[in-house]
Amino acid sequence: MSDGVTVTVDPHVHSAASYDGHDPVDLLLEQAAAVGLDGIVVTDHDTIEASLRAADLAPEYGLVGIPGVEVSTAQGHLLAIGVEERPPPRRSLDETVDVVREMGGVAVVPHPFQRTRHGVRRRFIEDCDAVEVYNAWVFTGYRNRRARRFAARHDFTPVAASDAHRAPFIGRAYTEVTVEDADSTAAVDESDVLDALDDGATATRGRRQPLHRSAAHYLTGAARKANHVARRRLPGVGAVPSPTDSA
Repeated sequence: MSDGVTVTVDPHVHSAASYDGHDPVDLLLEQAAAVGLDGIVVTDHDTIEASLRAADLAPEYGLVGIPGVEVSTAQGHLLAIGVEERPPPRRSLDETVDVVREMGGVAVVPHPFQRTRHGVRRRFIEDCDAVEVYNAWVFTGYRNRRARRFAARHDFTPVAASDAHRAPFIGRAYTEVTVEDADSTAAVDESDVLDALDDGATATRGRRQPLHRSAAHYLTGAARKANHVARRRLPGVGAVPSPTDSA
């Protein structure tokens, strides 16, 4: 019997469907395959349509297809990985975690404690399935180290992610997921990855973005958000979905 295989997944990636994203899912999948990943999860802000399409297309690129979404909760952002519908936004974190689980997904807290990026504060993280302990976009390693210590102390599954908003940054950080009893990566499917995340069978890999790139990301993200809000307020402009800050 096989001892299992390890697959590499970047579980926090944004497409052009996020107002702060840039590239179509086809390009994201192509890049993921090119850098040797086994899968990505497109987690756009409060919208899931592009992620569903990415999950459907993933096998054409030799990747595991896993849909997801970055949900805005009352306490901050939450990654809902492995869901087919977007959980209702603006509900409490705990309620949203319950909804994600009811949908068969895994609830991951991204970039915790980072208030400028709508990271959930420490006191609100009482129940989730995993915590993002390595985010490639942080300015320094302090936030990641703090998140890692928190996850270890509370026995939350650690994950790492690129939080890429452009295709070239995919895979800069990623999560290794061990799937027991699988014979090959080709035999691994979405449910296997979700089970491994839920069981804590992960390892984190990656490196942070260079400081100048992180700074540019924050500045352009802030400008894009201001433009987005201004357009929503223009007379005669139709209602636009209101994701919060970039993450």
